[in-house]
Amino acid sequence: MPVASKATIAPLLLSLALNGCASATLGQFERALAAQDSATLALQDWCMARGIGNPPRVSANAVRNDDAPLPSDALDLLRVEGKANLGYRHVKLDCGGVTLSQAHNWFVPSRLTPEMNAALRETDTPFGTVVAPLRFTRQRLAAFRGRAEGCPKGTILSHRAVLQLPDGRPISLVVECYQAAALHLPDGAFTGDTLSIKAD
Repeated sequence: MPVASKATIAPLLLSLALNGCASATLGQFERALAAQDSATLALQDWCMARGIGNPPRVSANAVRNDDAPLPSDALDLLRVEGKANLGYRHVKLDCGGVTLSQAHNWFVPSRLTPEMNAALRETDTPFGTVVAPLRFTRQRLAAFRGRAEGCPKGTILSHRAVLQLPDGRPISLVVECYQAAALHLPDGAFTGDTLSIKAD
């Protein structure tokens, strides 16, 4: 029976260690995200708990010239007629120089205040922070481990949700692509477009 060499065993052990560690931490990350209607607040809490950033402030950095196509169900979900009635934001949510998430956000400017719309145009303030005074809630449409269509490599979690006002009117459709860096792991810690780790 052939004996595996150290050169063969070492990468295997490293892969198993990464996958086992990621599985436990990924579950914690999922629970942290599920605990908040605002992804921004959830990421802020995650940064504080994990020592990411000093101070642990989440900022939104615009991604230019890389717009995602409007989802086929977006107008129905947002209850608007015509793409012209929507705003769009594609941002990287960073904390301490670490990109935790990329987000595509189609929103309804007419349901926000003029000050909120100006902040979304002119500042790096995350959407959830800008619209927090509206006391929005999150209707979760989909959440799975791995990379959804339109998400970059290194995505470990993909979320799709509608944010809505207390009266039920929707203000935003978001597609959120959470990155491996949020778990202190490099993009290459996972192979392919989906996670090859056990459920926890």
